[in-house]
Amino acid sequence: MGAPGILPIRLGLIGTGLAIEKLHWPALRGLTDRYVVTAFTDSSAEQSRRFAAYSGTDPALATPDRAVLLARDDVDAVLVSVPIPHLYEVARDALAAGKDVLCEKPAGVDTDQAAAFLALAAAHPDRTFVVGENHFYRDDLRYARALLDDGAIGRVHLMAWRHAVRSVPRAGNFTSTPWRHRPRYRGGVHLDAGVHHIAQIRLLCGDIAWVHGAVQTANSTIDAPSDLALNLVFTGGAIGNYTASYVDIPVPPEPNDMRLYGTEGVLVLGGSEAERRVTRSGADATSHTTVFRDIDNGYRSELVDFADAVQFGVRPVGSVAQSVANAMVVQRAFDSAERTAALALDPVPGAGPVPLWRPRGSAGLFDGLPGQRISSSASFAA
Repeated sequence: MGAPGILPIRLGLIGTGLAIEKLHWPALRGLTDRYVVTAFTDSSAEQSRRFAAYSGTDPALATPDRAVLLARDDVDAVLVSVPIPHLYEVARDALAAGKDVLCEKPAGVDTDQAAAFLALAAAHPDRTFVVGENHFYRDDLRYARALLDDGAIGRVHLMAWRHAVRSVPRAGNFTSTPWRHRPRYRGGVHLDAGVHHIAQIRLLCGDIAWVHGAVQTANSTIDAPSDLALNLVFTGGAIGNYTASYVDIPVPPEPNDMRLYGTEGVLVLGGSEAERRVTRSGADATSHTTVFRDIDNGYRSELVDFADAVQFGVRPVGSVAQSVANAMVVQRAFDSAERTAALALDPVPGAGPVPLWRPRGSAGLFDGLPGQRISSSASFAA
């Protein structure tokens, strides 16, 4: 929640495509005490009209281009949701115009632009500049991280995660976007969607010291590698394997669970967007499962954290440096695949371990947040 006497942030939307419609607007419409949309723009006039229609936003708030939007005095901050190749230039222009910026991920199309994102943030220390990563804010992942911090499964020594899905163009889905079919960013789907998985791995397992990657191309609908097999060595000593496959043929139902093996137990994260599950098992052959329902995958909390940073000077979890650290794992994985060698991963200045986000002013994980959390226990003894 906001604070008495603090006015909502006057927000401009640059880009009103699928990410706004499916991810950000459902969260924004429930945060009217923190945000009010005062302007929006999109390169597609049809998309602008669509946004105004489903959101109920006054069509008169549409502007012809971002330069006009950025020149408006009634815009305090902008949410940048444009195709990946244009994120940097739009964020740069917005910061130069004196706006606070929440930018869609990833931070850069390649290694050079990732460095440019870091330099851009350093050049505007007086502005709040966040590159979004909703996985840092997801309730089930934060709960799992809290368990790990409390030593619930002892020392984590192994991570295993396989994620295999069919990925073909479907109307109204992110896979239908033409710029994703022929990506002009290194890493393709693994930089676009897979970078969320890297964020999850870093949140739960810590920073990564070494990577050894291999890629394959097995999807005729995208002009980029569909498969990534990645071995990891973490700075804390654990090892792990992450395998991601985005293919164009039907894939049989698979758990796609993330498993963390500790010296005193195992943590399993799985489920669907509608029902996330975190299961902790111990040496006594019992398991404890917490089911999360009606959560929004972290977008609401991400927007709250950004608002807290703008209005109260809170240091946001989803910093540019943290987003660069996620993206650099993908870039280094592709370096490794090209060189057929294990490669060290240099620390990203200003990143370090991902902080555990909690609602401002609260010691709890879920205070004031929507959603259901249901816990149960069972035994798996022989």
